[in-house]
Amino acid sequence: MRFSRYINEWLYGENGYYKNFKAIGKEGDFYTAVSTSSFFGASIANYFYSLIEKDSFKRDGWLIEIGAHQGYLISDMIQWLYTIDSSLVKSLKFGIVERQKEVREEQLKYIKQRFGDDIKIRHFSSVDEVIAEYAFFVANEIFDAFPCELIKDEQMAFVKSHKIEWREADKKILDFASKYRQVKGEVSIGYEEFAKNMAKGVNSLDFVTFDYGERLVRNDFSIRVYQKHKTFPLFDEELELRDVYQKADITYDVNFNHLIDSFLGNDFKLDSYETQARALIRFGLIDILEQFASQTTQANYLREADKIKTLIAPTIMGDKFKMAHFYK
Repeated sequence: MRFSRYINEWLYGENGYYKNFKAIGKEGDFYTAVSTSSFFGASIANYFYSLIEKDSFKRDGWLIEIGAHQGYLISDMIQWLYTIDSSLVKSLKFGIVERQKEVREEQLKYIKQRFGDDIKIRHFSSVDEVIAEYAFFVANEIFDAFPCELIKDEQMAFVKSHKIEWREADKKILDFASKYRQVKGEVSIGYEEFAKNMAKGVNSLDFVTFDYGERLVRNDFSIRVYQKHKTFPLFDEELELRDVYQKADITYDVNFNHLIDSFLGNDFKLDSYETQARALIRFGLIDILEQFASQTTQANYLREADKIKTLIAPTIMGDKFKMAHFYK
């Protein structure tokens, strides 16, 4: 089978890695910005609030997270919105795009623990189910989990019995890759359809997404497997795909030029593209930390400040992760 189908089954098949809820953080296979600090969500919510202040009609819109894992990010955003303007919790509507029943149940359980019955969440199976005048969509690390093809030397990867075989590449894949001067690496599948579906039922929207990658391709493979906080390049001689298939996470760097073109080609505009560090600081991360410092102990402040260093330090998440804000 094509590698794109193999990776899709790996992550989303009947027994796929994301079929059931997976722990993230210390107990899981990897960390994310969301699991690092609640100030990540607070910063994005602060930015959302600045958009609401410019256009008051957005007060009655939707806040929707795509691929919410347990619901930490949207919960952190709701908490911060309540802190700065409690009336927003009553005027806004909240949703999560999640197709896996088991994961939905975990999300609802966690959100009830955080807010009791005060916050109602509506689930959507896909972005095209959202019908609204306005929606603010947010996502963290979803595009690195889209299916992809692997290409090199005008060949593409196929998988047979959990072994990669190289065969003559589909000309359409090579022609598409050539747009980005790419001759080797991962070619994502599905960005265009995703952008098209997001634009279907919402008259006006903002979409803020974070992921790791660059605008220019490296013409090398970045695809790798994460298991218990260890990283294994896909072509590591010691890695047996059969042993990690559907049991570990598999991911790759996002080609942001491809992602941006996918949205621009579906009538979106690009508001901004920048490193995670620059985005979070612009969103108000440092101001939020200073407010926290005035209300807590020195020990708590230092503990949170250390977490924030992980979010913005260039050698950790700060420069490796990028933020793109699309709007329509």
